[in-house]
Amino acid sequence: MKLTLGSIIRRSLIHRRSRSLSALTAMTVSAGVATALLTLYASLDTKLHKEFRSFGANIVVTAPANTPNLAEQVKKAAGPEALTAPFAYAVATTDRGTPVVVAGVDFPAVRAIDSTWQADAWPTAPNAALVGQKAANFIADERTLALTFAGQKQTFASAGHLRTGGDEDSRIYISQADFAGWTHASPTVVEVQIPGGAPQVEAALGRLRAQLPGLEVEPVRQLVEGESRIVDKTHALMFGAVLLIALTVGVSVLATLSASVLERRRDFALMKALGGTQLQMMALFLLETVLLASAGVATGWLLGSAAAWAISETNFHTATLPRPQVLPLVLLLNLAIAAMAALLPARALSTLEPASLLKGE
Repeated sequence: MKLTLGSIIRRSLIHRRSRSLSALTAMTVSAGVATALLTLYASLDTKLHKEFRSFGANIVVTAPANTPNLAEQVKKAAGPEALTAPFAYAVATTDRGTPVVVAGVDFPAVRAIDSTWQADAWPTAPNAALVGQKAANFIADERTLALTFAGQKQTFASAGHLRTGGDEDSRIYISQADFAGWTHASPTVVEVQIPGGAPQVEAALGRLRAQLPGLEVEPVRQLVEGESRIVDKTHALMFGAVLLIALTVGVSVLATLSASVLERRRDFALMKALGGTQLQMMALFLLETVLLASAGVATGWLLGSAAAWAISETNFHTATLPRPQVLPLVLLLNLAIAAMAALLPARALSTLEPASLLKGE
């Protein structure tokens, strides 16, 4: 019976199931991890930038008192995608005679930028205030919160308490309309949140400084620089993980293929004695390895895509969908691992001596 190349490979893989399964498992793990990391990497910047946006503004604009249309000027210069929140400040006196900082804000804008602020309830009615948890100690009765500024007394009702862990806990926040009607002061500070990474923030800084020369425009350095460092380190970590997994899988496959060559020395010796060339035997051996690598990619891509979806949903609360475009990269990686792992065992075929092996020596 004449044996075809396909039947030879099929019998080889089936008759040595444990070795084939071991190599297939290693290649599947390699493809799965590579798929998961590459899928996450493709959307990493977007997801990390989104997470950093929850930490608040990344640019602060400060203006002299009574700067006309400050919020509108900043919004126009920052760009349509930027979020802005103007703040006006005054030092008032409580009913206990204690000075306290009162801020007039646009509550919806503040909630959009400073999403980490924790408030029991946000003011929605006129003459309602959001009281910092430390500022509450300065007030005798929050139901009729009496504040005095420049001889003008005004009464507010506490809508809820604010907890941020920062200076905001020592302030009282009221709406801009109530603040302007009471103090006749306009905003002097605008918080700006620029979407994207450090390059986008730097570009926005340039526009703001060029279009608003009389204002002080400063980035929140800790946030901007921290975001850039974390994104870069995460990129390096993911690349390192892929390389480490590839190296580990390569060693595992190398051990499996080396053992396979030792087991099949007589088979290869017989092929060589019957006229098989060194190139044909190496091609047969490499083809088996490539088939295992390709089968590992098919299964690994599915498992890796599912793992990426679960990781993204758990950590970023947004699903990362499977990306078919990473499949060629994963296939190339697995084929490279398989080829390098098979190179050393394949070279050992050239040292086989059919006569001595077939005699049992």
